[in-house]
Amino acid sequence: MLTAVKNQLRVCLLSIKYNMMREMVNKVAFLTNVAFMVLNNASILVQWFILFRLRDDVGGYTFREILFLWGLIAASFGLSHILFARVFSLSELIIGGKLDAYLVQPKNVLASVMTSATDVSAIGDFMYGIVLVCVCKPGVRVFFLFLLFTVTGAIVFTAFALLLGSLSFWFVRMDMFSNQLILGMVSFGTYPDGIFRGVSRFFLYFVMPVGMAVWHPVHVMTNFDAGMLFTVFGYVSVLSVTAAAVFYRGIRRYASGNLMEARM
Repeated sequence: MLTAVKNQLRVCLLSIKYNMMREMVNKVAFLTNVAFMVLNNASILVQWFILFRLRDDVGGYTFREILFLWGLIAASFGLSHILFARVFSLSELIIGGKLDAYLVQPKNVLASVMTSATDVSAIGDFMYGIVLVCVCKPGVRVFFLFLLFTVTGAIVFTAFALLLGSLSFWFVRMDMFSNQLILGMVSFGTYPDGIFRGVSRFFLYFVMPVGMAVWHPVHVMTNFDAGMLFTVFGYVSVLSVTAAAVFYRGIRRYASGNLMEARM
């Protein structure tokens, strides 16, 4: 059992490695994509700098906490797209009947799908997030928590995308709905949770899991709370297991596209 898990992990890591190598063949395009992603993120942050010149806090957040917020969501989103970019286009594979190439491979189907592609521009997001938090000069404990929550945030993004994409086994055109919700997570996650109230706050914590991906972690980093920390871990575990279960349940009703396609 342990040997099988180690072999699967090794295959997944090799898949990610070769995806990165393939995307980095054209070094000019690779560096350009990364640089423009960093500049795009940095330009948007200017509005917050101007706003905090006018007032001390927004929604209970200071400018330093906003930097943590932006850094965490950028790093989490970037990491999920670096490692598991294919999950975010899972609906297209299912609707187009293109899962056949993954089903015939002698390795875990879900792992094979998740690690079959990477998004090089996401490296810019990841680097931007790390640099942004370093600008805040966090202590060792806070920086460790940031790295930890970057991983949990990436898992939340990936699991949520997997869950939404897997619904395409039952519902047609889930790709448009899925993309809108993922983009919504990113958009809402760049604002303080203190500005949301009532139903919208409940929705952003438990339906669109922005709260568990970024807001709770930021609160833990700025004012450590063990309860919040374990709440994030518990939510990540439940969401991951649920997403995987829905995917495998959907596989049972998958209709092959009968495509002659090979994956190397």
